[in-house]
Amino acid sequence: MNRYENKTVLVTGGGSGIGRSICMRLASEGANVKVVDIDLKTAESAVYAIESAHGKATAHACDVADLDKVNAVVSDILATTKIDVLINNAGIAHVGKLEDTSEADFDQLIAVNVKGVYNMMFAVIPAMKARRSGAILNMASVASSVGIADRFAYSATKGAVLTMTYSVAKDYVDWGIRCNCVAPGRVHTPFVDKYLEENYPNNRDEMFAKLAKTQPMGRMGTPDEIAALVAYLCSDEAAFVTGSNFPIDGGFVSMNN
Repeated sequence: MNRYENKTVLVTGGGSGIGRSICMRLASEGANVKVVDIDLKTAESAVYAIESAHGKATAHACDVADLDKVNAVVSDILATTKIDVLINNAGIAHVGKLEDTSEADFDQLIAVNVKGVYNMMFAVIPAMKARRSGAILNMASVASSVGIADRFAYSATKGAVLTMTYSVAKDYVDWGIRCNCVAPGRVHTPFVDKYLEENYPNNRDEMFAKLAKTQPMGRMGTPDEIAALVAYLCSDEAAFVTGSNFPIDGGFVSMNN
């Protein structure tokens, strides 16, 4: 498929995990991918992989929590091309109840997961309005819709992402801008492996199996499965889809209500 031929896609947190899979998938469908990541080396690694597969991509270092840096990166990109699609994938996790969440932890989660999404949309939407065209995809979570133990701050931020998505979809529908979000369940990424290695070095396999079984289908999702859904939602095939949240969670949300 070449659904993204002649389209430019900006992906935050595109250097690793789900973001990297999204970049690879969209590049394989013809997109010119702008890989934005706080770690330039991981962004460059993703670009190398894309170019090795004969795709088009460039790497951009950016802390999405810093509006000045976001504006600078977006301006640099818009100086040479348009932005057809914005994918707000960058985010950080946190484990803990309210009383286990320090003010510094909470502020950091808000800065990256909420303000980071705001910053990117704030920087990109004017150009999309000028063209009266654009698609925005925000990365929410099952934590946006159901209560999950020990995820107070993370749930708060992903709930904000969900409702920001609804608001932007309504406010800009007349400008030809679509805005949706996807809500993954537990996905097997390098973050999961690092978490297990740091917290359960002696029984990693046992804990991996336990985490996998929390999903009704009995396994974690894969980054490529998330990327496949994102590829549809940001393509012209989904031109009639906006203001929607798409769980991709092995049945987690529907079977926990």
